[in-house]
Amino acid sequence: MFFHVQKLINQIVPDEPDPEAANALQEGLGGQFGEMRTMMQYLFQSFNFRGDAKPYFDLIQGIGIEEISHVELIATTINRLLDGSPRYQGKNGSVPGEKGATPLNVALTHGNIQHFLVGAQGAMPVDSTGNPWSGSYVYNSGNLVLDLLYNLMLESTGRLQKCRLYEMTKNKTARSTISYLIVRDHAHENAYAKALESLGVNWGKVLPIPKYDAMKLPEVRVLMEKGVHLEQHHWRLDGSEMEKIFRGPSPSGPGELHTTSKPPEGTPVKLGPIRPEEFAPGLPPELLELTQQAALLA
Repeated sequence: MFFHVQKLINQIVPDEPDPEAANALQEGLGGQFGEMRTMMQYLFQSFNFRGDAKPYFDLIQGIGIEEISHVELIATTINRLLDGSPRYQGKNGSVPGEKGATPLNVALTHGNIQHFLVGAQGAMPVDSTGNPWSGSYVYNSGNLVLDLLYNLMLESTGRLQKCRLYEMTKNKTARSTISYLIVRDHAHENAYAKALESLGVNWGKVLPIPKYDAMKLPEVRVLMEKGVHLEQHHWRLDGSEMEKIFRGPSPSGPGELHTTSKPPEGTPVKLGPIRPEEFAPGLPPELLELTQQAALLA
C-alpha cells in the first residue's frame, strides 16, 4: 500500500510564467531519462524482485516511491510555468471571447501548442518534442547487478540532462525544481553505486556523472551544503533494511551517506486557479455550488 501526504517534496520558487521553459522541462518528466521512467522502472523492479536480498529490494523500492513525488514536483512546476503565460495572469479577458479577446493566442507562438490546446495549461506525459511516454523505456531484466547498473546509468543521464536544463533558463520557478532534482539524482547515483560497491565494484574517481562540480550552481550549492545529496529516506512504515547499503563514505566524493528515519518536511500544495479561457474546470454556477457544498461536508 502507498500512503500520500498532500505536500510537494520541495518548494517551488515563484516567478513569471515561461512556456518555453515548461516545454524544456517536459523532457525531465516524460522523456526517455525523465522522472516518469525512474518511477516506473524502480517500481517494476521492486514488484518483480526475487530472492532474499531484502536490503537491495528496500533500496530500489524506496527510491521508486520517492520518484512518485518527483513526478508530482516536476509536473506542478510545468503547470506553474504555463499558467496564464506569458504575463497573462487573467488580464486579457476573464471570459472566453470577452471584448474580442484571444487569451490563448500565446499558444501559437510560445512553447508547445498542446500545452494549451490539449492540456489546459498543464503538464503532459510526453517529452519536449511531444512524443508520448512509453513503457518500453522501463528496464527490468531480473538480474540484480544488471538492473543496478542500468539504474545508475539512468540517474547519471538524468543528472546530465538536468544540468543542461539548468543552463537553458534563468527562470526561478524552473531552476528551483531543476536544482533539487540535480541534487537528488546525485543522491540516487550514490545509492546505486553503493549497492554495486557492496557487490565488489571499485568506483575510483568515476563518480558523479557528469564529472562536474555542481557546487558552482548557486541553487544547487545551497542544497549540497545541507547534505541533500548524501541522504535517502526509505519511505516505509513497517521498517526497512536500506540502511545496510546506504551508509558509509560517499562513492562520489566527500561526505557520509545516511538513511533518514523521517521523510522530508515538504511544502504545501497550491492548486491551480480557474482558467475560464481553457474551460477548466468548466463548471457552471449550479455545479460550482455543488462542489462548494461537498467541501463543507463533515
